[in-house]
Amino acid sequence: MPLAKALELAQEYDLDLVEVAATARPPVCKLMDYGKFKYESAMKAREARKNQAHTVIKEMKLRPKIDPHDYDTKKGHVVRFLKQGDKVKITIMFRGREQSRPELGFRLLQRLADDVQDLGFIESSPKQDGRNMIMVLGPHKKKTEAMAEARALADARKAERQGRTPGSDAAADDDLLDDDLLVDDEVADDEVADDEVTEAAEAQDAPAEAPAVEADAPVEQPAASQGA
Repeated sequence: MPLAKALELAQEYDLDLVEVAATARPPVCKLMDYGKFKYESAMKAREARKNQAHTVIKEMKLRPKIDPHDYDTKKGHVVRFLKQGDKVKITIMFRGREQSRPELGFRLLQRLADDVQDLGFIESSPKQDGRNMIMVLGPHKKKTEAMAEARALADARKAERQGRTPGSDAAADDDLLDDDLLVDDEVADDEVADDEVTEAAEAQDAPAEAPAVEADAPVEQPAASQGA
């Protein structure tokens, strides 16, 4: 189809003439509402990212002579990470004379593994790495399963909140809850200020494909039609 005819059709139907295959001979163009096309593509990409499970490794650092209260606090973070389906790297940091007592770190790691055995397992046994001793815990629950459960819990909370009377104390308290349970919580406690969280995620958005029509004349750049 000649370029002039294609532009005439675009003006007639109040659409845009968009080049979709510049290397083809002749080039391939398509009549579409370009604004709507971009919006729908963005929504598809957002939905794909929402359902995608990323490989994440959290890290928790402890000292061999950790205080019982600090231990309970950090164990709570490990439990939360495992419930979210993430792996946890536990690091015991030795300082000074503590380096001559590696059995203290080993017993602490074994104790932590026993405390969370219902949620995770020892994926990498404790091993000495310079001044540190490292162990990796893996979750029993897969990341996709954890995401599905978190989404179901968020939906249940929304439904419960919608069923309460607006303006009530219970409804006001629920408004303070964060329904998006898939977003990782930031560790904000002063007692865990030395914790490091490492995340690795890769996501690729696939370009949308659409049926096309051929044009006889080459089109260097997309031409936007004027409204009829």
